[in-house]
Amino acid sequence: MSKTDTNSAEEKVNWFAELRGLALMLLAVLVFHSFIAKPFYIPSTSMMPGLFVGDRLVVSKYPYGWSWASASFHLLPRGEWRINGSTPEYGDVVIPVHPVRDEDYIKRVVALPGDRFEVREGQIILNGAPVLQEVVPAVRIPVEPSLLCNGSPCLSDFEPYRVREANGAQFYEPPTYRETMPNGASYLIIDHRRNAPLDDFGEITIPADHVFVMGDNRDHSSDSRELVDPGGLQGPIPLENIGGRAEFITFSLDGSSTWNPISWFTAMRGDRAWSTLRPPLNETQTSTASE
Repeated sequence: MSKTDTNSAEEKVNWFAELRGLALMLLAVLVFHSFIAKPFYIPSTSMMPGLFVGDRLVVSKYPYGWSWASASFHLLPRGEWRINGSTPEYGDVVIPVHPVRDEDYIKRVVALPGDRFEVREGQIILNGAPVLQEVVPAVRIPVEPSLLCNGSPCLSDFEPYRVREANGAQFYEPPTYRETMPNGASYLIIDHRRNAPLDDFGEITIPADHVFVMGDNRDHSSDSRELVDPGGLQGPIPLENIGGRAEFITFSLDGSSTWNPISWFTAMRGDRAWSTLRPPLNETQTSTASE
């Protein structure tokens, strides 16, 4: 064999080895996303003011154990099973999977198994006691392209709360409350419509191995309160339908980016990167709840 033939043989690509390497890499990514953590994108305004459209998150898969909902792309068939299961805490931001469709939602846990739960005039009543809601200064939500849905504002009824500053900047400042759960978990909610359809929800007892979840943008959230609407979560969520817990924001884009790479940087909301999504604990409330 000539030197030229030897070099040709050495340069021949082993496609089987290349494809095997690629398959192993994809399998490793799939396993990591299913058992450890995965990225998550916020497509709606239902969790404002804590989460904006365009936020990119990290969701951990192990806090509540593993089930069919943990598998990325919902590759596993549905089933009533969990491995190393545990129960979320009040205030946790979780990823429930719709009871019928393989669609991930993101909501906050507001009731646990065995709780008596009710919503009365927009206020949560938990085991017969109103959950603390305090009026706080209105959050400032910038008027951005990402708040548009098919060309019309998702938050069109926020228009009465639009403010314009001297420099031309525009913001929404809707009525804002600080809600504090019995364990001290504290977070902000928006509730600007009185007597809205979801402001009242008759008392139910949360079944075993279920949780009740709601969005922080209370008048613009399809969640456990919607028992009939196919877009809602149709009541308490089985724990095996919880696909993970939201941990922190990695980065956020305001919707103005284009194919121009420079716009990727100008669209960045720099103040949102690395913000934790674990609610802080109000020590006073925790002490009161434990007495």
